[in-house]
Order: sequence, then structure tokens, then C-alpha cells
Amino acid sequence: MRKVFSSATAAMAGVLRDGMTILSGGFGLCGVPMALIAAIRESGVQNLTFVSNNAGIDGAGLGILLESRQIKKMVSSYVGENATFARQFLAGELEIEFNPQGTLAERIRAGGAGIPAFFTATGYGTAVAEGKETREFDGKHYVMERGIVGDLAIVHAWKGDPEGNLIYRKTARNFNPIMATAAKMTIAEVEQLVEPGCIDGDHVITPGIFVQRIVAIEHADKRIEQRTVRQRA
Repeated sequence: MRKVFSSATAAMAGVLRDGMTILSGGFGLCGVPMALIAAIRESGVQNLTFVSNNAGIDGAGLGILLESRQIKKMVSSYVGENATFARQFLAGELEIEFNPQGTLAERIRAGGAGIPAFFTATGYGTAVAEGKETREFDGKHYVMERGIVGDLAIVHAWKGDPEGNLIYRKTARNFNPIMATAAKMTIAEVEQLVEPGCIDGDHVITPGIFVQRIVAIEHADKRIEQRTVRQRA
């Protein structure tokens, strides 16, 4: 099966539909599949549910899909850098399902491992636990959380081969690997597409069996979320 596509738009062809649940990798603005997000915006699909550590910022990452009002619901752990998100949420135009960050990561990992639910002490006795089953184990209280499985996962990798084997670099390894396992289809954008056999098997983080489509991007859009410099004397 040919996995390599000529562009992000081509890789998305025939995949997108209204109402999908999409897992989007990355942490802050690091390792975010910017080209694939742009292709989703171009497609015009609506009423999307996005599972992502964050909601991007205004004008970048998932922020561009919030601006075009294509996102109906966000399942996230941090959204504090996006003014558009705040306006839409406060106006009742956007749904949000907040998760403690570790819980979100484990929900995605569990979904990819075929685990439908698990118990965690995080969030017990708070708004996070409202409406959820709780149990006591060994004298301690726990909240049941469901695993997450998406219709589509979009991920950004540093290096990949035509078989879909992927390597992530540094902070981009946050969320991308687990999301690649937790959806019915995974599309990866890579900074370097190398020939088969060029990647040492011991270095592969996401095996190609989890990746159905892949696209090489010439110039990765790498933003700095908050530029902080030392004041001059």
C-alpha cells in the first residue's frame, strides 16, 4: 500500500468528514502538525471534536480552526494561550472537556492499547469527577476515566520512511506517539523523508503499522509560544 502523498491536502483527500473526532499531536506549539491542520481548514469540514494537549494560539496551530469556527468541542488539558478560544467558550459557542494533563495522556494511551477505562486518583472530589463513576481501592478513592479513540490522528515527526516508521525529536515526542496509536487512521507529516532501511529499527518510536499516510514538508513551521529574553542591563 502506497503511504507517501505529495502534499498535506492530498493526504487528507477522502478522509475528512463533518463531525469527526481528531487527535492532534504536539505540546504547546512544539511538534504540532501545522501543515495537516492547514489542510483541514482548507477542506471546510465542520463540527469537529479535537483531542489535543492545548488549543494552539491565535493564528497558529488549532487556533486557525477556532478562527474558522470548524471546531465544535475541545478535549484538552490547557487552553490558556488562546484568546479566540476564551471568547467562543464564554459565549457558549464552543464545548470544552477539561482533563488533568496526565489523565489526558493516559486516556489516549489506553485507547491505543485497547483499554476501555481505568481508575485514577487524580481529580477525585473536584469538578473533574462530576458525573463519573468512583470507587474505593485499599482505602483510597479513584475516578473512572474512559480511554480515547479517534477517527483520525494527525502527528508531526522529525524523520520518517515510506513505510510510516517515525522518529520524533525532543519535546515533539509529547503526545504524538500515543496519538498515532489511538485512532482508526493516522496521517503523519515529517520533516525528513528517508529511504527504507535508513532508520535504525532500535530508533523507531512509532512503527509503520500505525501510520496509513505520510507527507514530507519542506519547511516546518516552528513557532515560539512565549518568547522570553533577559532584560538588558
